[in-house]
Amino acid sequence: MAGLRQLFADTRPLRVPAFRRLWLANIVTVIGAQLTVVTIPAQIYADTGSSAYVGLTGLFGLVPLIVFGLWGGALADALDRRVLLVVTTGGLIVTSGLLWAQAAAGSTDVWLLLGLFALQQSFFAIDQPTRSAVIPRLVPAEQLPAANALQMTVVQAGAIAGPLVGGVLIPFIGFSWLYLVDTLCLFATLVAVLRLPSLRVEGNVQAPGLRSVIDGFRYLRLHPVLLMSFVVDIIAMLFGMPRALFPEIAHTSFGGESAGGLAFAALSAAIPAGAVLGGIFSGWVSRVRRQGVAVVSAIVVWGLAVVAFGIAAGFGGGVAGTMLVVAVLALMVGGAADMASAAFRTSMLQSAAEDAVRGRLQGIFIVVVAGGPRLADTLHGGAASVVGAAPAAAGGGVLVIVVTIVAVLLVPSFLRYRVE
Repeated sequence: MAGLRQLFADTRPLRVPAFRRLWLANIVTVIGAQLTVVTIPAQIYADTGSSAYVGLTGLFGLVPLIVFGLWGGALADALDRRVLLVVTTGGLIVTSGLLWAQAAAGSTDVWLLLGLFALQQSFFAIDQPTRSAVIPRLVPAEQLPAANALQMTVVQAGAIAGPLVGGVLIPFIGFSWLYLVDTLCLFATLVAVLRLPSLRVEGNVQAPGLRSVIDGFRYLRLHPVLLMSFVVDIIAMLFGMPRALFPEIAHTSFGGESAGGLAFAALSAAIPAGAVLGGIFSGWVSRVRRQGVAVVSAIVVWGLAVVAFGIAAGFGGGVAGTMLVVAVLALMVGGAADMASAAFRTSMLQSAAEDAVRGRLQGIFIVVVAGGPRLADTLHGGAASVVGAAPAAAGGGVLVIVVTIVAVLLVPSFLRYRVE
């Protein structure tokens, strides 16, 4: 029985009241957030019929993510992090409410929708590095991998429920109700954040300006293994994240509806479903010592899974066809691999940084982790318009494997990295 228990997620961080409240609130709010994630591209595709416009969500999300992610990390190293989280959560509530308003008014202005999305991502970009910088202050250092795995499992579980519910309901209730649910769910996080203790920065505090951001990059430059962990993740997401292609592939390869529907919901939920399974059986993560090898292995598996997805999409076969099942299973394998890679990389970064620079490093981290997929949206949307959606996905998976291997051969210290 003891050996079996070691397979499952380590729940010790939930014994910490503040972490437990945040974690429980995330169960509610992440589902709402994922409803918005799936609704925005579906609304854009319904209004325009173009994957290239859907791909623009990557660009409109990337610019504020870079600017406010880096600045938000500097803010998190200068201000009381509890106060900052209250402000960003309030901003997300207001922005989600505006998304509801435009949909309820029947707007088909794609530029208005993209603009609101960019505003939402600005608040998100400040919120996320702050939230990540808080975790090491709430749980013991030896429980960081377990805490990160629990956080990721909740996020990915919401990413299953959101697309499944949203994708199926969009044809029946429209877009506005899903935005409204997201708005209401965010109040759960606001309550949890208000109950946090004061979280002032420990150590030397710098003014949150350009010099502070530059110092964060300098700190990272002195740690090449951590820098390389960002590089391989950029490779994996830039070339291998095909989510902008899901609306088109669901419609043209598997015969789904032009907006939403079962095929789109299944594809959108597959990666997070695999990540949740990986999180449930994440007990092994804390026992891995050669973390560099583990990260590279996980990314190669991710690339292979995306190749298999692209091939299955190329064959097509309808909503009830075998190839849709193959495509979903391939994405699930990729999701499990990505969860493992993210758990290792997050814990490496949190444990290596002093509290006074933790926010800035997490700001850089969120730019890489969230920015990569957004840039991939634009890249995949453009590639699909030239070579087709299925070839664009499969080719991206091949590039993930090849470029990752080349990168780690150039920096062999990453493969040698291990924890004692």
